Amino acid sequence: MGRNSSAAMPMENVFTEQQQGRAGRPTYVGRELLRLVEERDDVVVLSADMGAVVSELRERHPRRYFELGIAETNTVSVAAGLAASGFRPYVVSMGPFGAIKCAEQLRADVAYTHLPVRFVARLSGLAMGFFGTTHHAVEDIAIARSITNLTVVAPSDERSAVALLRSTVDHPGPVFYRVSEGGTATVYVDEPAMERGRFVPVRPGTDATVIATGVGVPAALGAATVLDREGMQVAVVDAVYLKPLDEEAILRAAASTGAILTVEEHSVVGGLGGAVAEVLARARAAPRFRVHGLPDEDLDVGLPAALLERYGITPTGVADQVRELLR
Repeated sequence: MGRNSSAAMPMENVFTEQQQGRAGRPTYVGRELLRLVEERDDVVVLSADMGAVVSELRERHPRRYFELGIAETNTVSVAAGLAASGFRPYVVSMGPFGAIKCAEQLRADVAYTHLPVRFVARLSGLAMGFFGTTHHAVEDIAIARSITNLTVVAPSDERSAVALLRSTVDHPGPVFYRVSEGGTATVYVDEPAMERGRFVPVRPGTDATVIATGVGVPAALGAATVLDREGMQVAVVDAVYLKPLDEEAILRAAASTGAILTVEEHSVVGGLGGAVAEVLARARAAPRFRVHGLPDEDLDVGLPAALLERYGITPTGVADQVRELLR
């Protein structure tokens, strides 16, 4: 996974392409929300200055769409009111201003009251990293997982994002979707089956298990292919559910391969790696274990592909981590 083709563009062109192409165009998230609105009378969509993403929905169903502008916290509170009135509201927001700004509203207005609000945090991780460190969304897993009653999911590609949106529509409580879009690799040929609180096994292996989430999953698959040529059979598991966590799958991996590497586009503090470590510690399981994510330091600024390369969330970077783990 190398740098994308825009890496050599003049910065003003890169800014325009990245901002409008990622943050402002109708996406698979917008298309799926349109489908849900047209299939169900109780689904409504709220936008925190993300209207272009759901532009078709806004034009075709203006009475089912609410634009609140750059007011993420208010948007969550309005969604809570709609949910208390019998609707299933989907809040579309930018990941950098999701959990970290709306933690109080997600906790007090939504999770504490068990309301079926769905918070879709687009452009999480390093997907907006070219805007500066304020636009790095690398603490959101830690924040969202700490909120009682909040389900936390993270798709690894377009098909898994659609599958998660569809499979959770009837969940009675609130759901936080961490959608990165910082990578473009495909993990699933077909839309995968999703079961609440369960990881999705993506590739079998006997020498080590990589438990990855988000854009870490395609990086792990690429690494497994590289290592296969070196005689190492590496299993890859997609941690689509971050809460509830699939503790059984973690302990099976510890018992079957005896070596676990976690991979995430998130800080190494409080993310998937820490959650897996907690499970292993409680069960007194002792596989070889390593956490691969973003360091707890000021991160660089740049295009997503360059940042993923910089921090080793790539096939080459993950393969190096597996070698170190098995060494």
